Amino acid sequence: MLLPVVLAAALMNAAMIAASAVSTILTADELGPSLAGVPNTAGVLGTAAGAIAVGRWTTRLGRAYALRLGYGVGVAGAALTVLAAVGAPVGLLFLGMFLLGAGNAASLLSRYAAGEAVPEARRASAMSAVVWASTAGAAGGPFLLAPSQSFASWLGLPAVAGPFLLAVAAVFGALVASTYIRTVHVAEQPARAQHEQTAASRRTSVLLAAGVMVAGHLVMVALMSAVPVHTHQHGDGLGLLGVMLSAHTLGMFALSPLTGWWIDRTGPRPVMLTGLLLLIVAAVLTTQSGPAFTPALFLLGYAWNLCYLGGSARLLGTPFESKVESSIWAISALAAASSPWLYTLGGYPLLTAISAVLAVPLLLFVLRSTAVRVTPR
Repeated sequence: MLLPVVLAAALMNAAMIAASAVSTILTADELGPSLAGVPNTAGVLGTAAGAIAVGRWTTRLGRAYALRLGYGVGVAGAALTVLAAVGAPVGLLFLGMFLLGAGNAASLLSRYAAGEAVPEARRASAMSAVVWASTAGAAGGPFLLAPSQSFASWLGLPAVAGPFLLAVAAVFGALVASTYIRTVHVAEQPARAQHEQTAASRRTSVLLAAGVMVAGHLVMVALMSAVPVHTHQHGDGLGLLGVMLSAHTLGMFALSPLTGWWIDRTGPRPVMLTGLLLLIVAAVLTTQSGPAFTPALFLLGYAWNLCYLGGSARLLGTPFESKVESSIWAISALAAASSPWLYTLGGYPLLTAISAVLAVPLLLFVLRSTAVRVTPR
């Protein structure tokens, strides 16, 4: 039952990567380079809105139907991007990317479906498999861009339409795969981590987990958004920048199975604590230009992974799943926009100080809290 969830997530990520890359080029050609970021911004906002929508559908219809609806909206969005590529008004591209964001939200939230599809002792490992598979789709998608352009030309369409056609096929594949997902309705799930905890302590633990996820994502986006500016100011070429970004992506996703195994063994609390600690260490290391900078970006990626999966394991089956996901993506847009400006004001020392302000209090709260602990299995 886990395979359809993993396959759908991988396909959706391949679609999002393909459409995002080419939508920037199409917009630059149609409206000028200054507006090239609009379609990807629409995709981010669509993901934030889509997370709320998928969450509501989950409550009313159940997890499996909610994911299908999300992927279905994504198919419609991908179709609109194709129309924009073959000559329709470019506004359809922005709307299409926004609707594709709903499919992306379904892909992100599908990790919770994976957690429901397996016995409790393996829930975190199942969720981590979806996160890892999403990376496979994101990494594989770019290799299909050139062949998809050739295919579009063969059909007599503009070459730029190829990646959008690829997105349609990939999202439709995700929709088909999602029809094989079978999960219990959220309302029928036994409440997680009830044990001997009071309602107040459970609420505190969930809010802390949500805070860890949001803080981890905010720090990661803020620090990484400044990397291109940092490398340019230090005279580093695009080759080195590519290595840095690859190291960071590797840290974000490659060790996901290890994180899942760790959570299943000990519960999310020590994983979140380690994630927050590594978040602070990585932020401090980014202030040191030189050989330590690239390893710091890898460490930053894995710190995000620990915060994201640790918090997700605690949120499974709670009303906060979609709300936290929506917050994460809304904050991403804000962090990505403000980070280069903050970097010009104070460089990485300023970004590190802001990161510490966010992470240190959460680290202390989680350290002192016993409510976040889940009984080891």
